[in-house]
Amino acid sequence: MAGKVRHLINRSGRYHARLVIPKDLRGIVGKAELRAPLGGDYRQALKLLPGAVAQFQHQIAQAERQARAGQAQAVPARYPLAPAQIAQSHYMQRLAFDDELRNDPRYAAVGIDDLLVKRLRDAIAGHANDAELGALVGAQIERFRAAGNLDAEPGSPEWREIARALCHAELEALARAAERDEGDFGGTPSAPIIKDSQPPENDAEPVSLKRLWADYINSRVQAGFMRDKGKRLRPVADNLRKFLKHDDARRVTKKDLLAWRDHLMQELSAKTVNDIYLSGVRSLFAWATENDRLPENVAANVKQPKPKKVYGRERGYTDPEAKKVLKASRTYQPKPDEFGRVRESEKMANLKRWVPIICAFTGARVSEITQLRKEDIRKVDGQWVARITPDAGTVKSGDYRDVPLHPQIINEGFTDFVKDAASGPMFHNATEPEKLQKAAVIVSNKLSDWLRESELTPAGLQPNHAWRHRLKTQCRELGISDRVVDAIQGHAGRTAGDNYGDVTLKTKIDAINKLTFYDLS
Repeated sequence: MAGKVRHLINRSGRYHARLVIPKDLRGIVGKAELRAPLGGDYRQALKLLPGAVAQFQHQIAQAERQARAGQAQAVPARYPLAPAQIAQSHYMQRLAFDDELRNDPRYAAVGIDDLLVKRLRDAIAGHANDAELGALVGAQIERFRAAGNLDAEPGSPEWREIARALCHAELEALARAAERDEGDFGGTPSAPIIKDSQPPENDAEPVSLKRLWADYINSRVQAGFMRDKGKRLRPVADNLRKFLKHDDARRVTKKDLLAWRDHLMQELSAKTVNDIYLSGVRSLFAWATENDRLPENVAANVKQPKPKKVYGRERGYTDPEAKKVLKASRTYQPKPDEFGRVRESEKMANLKRWVPIICAFTGARVSEITQLRKEDIRKVDGQWVARITPDAGTVKSGDYRDVPLHPQIINEGFTDFVKDAASGPMFHNATEPEKLQKAAVIVSNKLSDWLRESELTPAGLQPNHAWRHRLKTQCRELGISDRVVDAIQGHAGRTAGDNYGDVTLKTKIDAINKLTFYDLS
């Protein structure tokens, strides 16, 4: 099968020669692989393949010499071939060249030199000295040397063996040319060195994309990442395999991924395509390359540009908008239906009562607040704090953090609510660990819907996320360090220096207590 021939690939019915460039030379060559089209006919592609690969190897050998410029030691062959393999490669290249010449009208005047045939036979029999061998096939030897296929010193036994093998190839090629002159294009070599030559080892076995994805997820989970065990990104791998219509990661090309990207853009936003689908595949292929599962990361530079979002107003609540939301939250009472029955759950009512004011004074992600459990609220050194922990659902940074509760939250009676609450999540009913995150997100979305439907949030503002922007703005106005605010909100540091030193609980308490009370009278 064509897929088992080394350096030969089939893309949509067209054959190509392909050679991966060694990592240490890619900066010089300027790419990760070399390719050349060989046409749609398999047999013709096999004839053209050795010549194309030889040109690739020559280009890589030149890059290697450039990389080692000034080094005195000899450079070993990067792509060593046995004498029989060199002979077989040269024989195939000569036949391909003969095919090309026969399309030239001047070729009819070319004949076979009987003297050359005699000299080749003498060389094969061992009756030629080094100079005579050099005159016959010295140029061909140097061409294979330039391609990195040999490093034998001229005149050495190894060099003479290669020279005699090439004389076999030349003589066999002349025999095929004579047969073709008589109209016989079905001739095969008779010399054992060519007829019995074993081609270089086949390419490695296919790499299952599905298996690769599973191993990648396992490695990330073992390292402490992907607490959802890859569930969020599972559709990415499934979608890619469905689009490719095969499961071999080795066959995936940059062109394939670009086509997949364009396909995704027909239904998804640029942000989703780039930040979820392409980002996930880039990470997968990067991991596979780093762990020697794939020779290169073909997804490294596959991205989808995202249009810059234009904002027509502040991204956080203004003072009047914040007060409006907090007043509505403070006085919220579930509405009975036409029969006088209250269909809203108690936890949903508590969610609308307490989550907005907690978000207003912590700038936390709303799902981090909706996942809070009774045991996450506690007193430390006289100060009430909320522990935001992945044990309760999820935390984007992966680590827990303690966030002080502003005095106004306490004055509103939140700690009394906590004392009366049952153990476990206070704002949703999920109890199984694997369902906590999803439940917190669901009720977060319901809170957002309520704010919009009640016309408490202006158009163009993210109802829940606006508190994060507002808190950052407030703290800057108060002169509070961004590093401290990042620690409160769970933002990663922007520089390496931000990771030095700790933002203590006392520092966070001092910052939170600087925030002014809201007038909710």
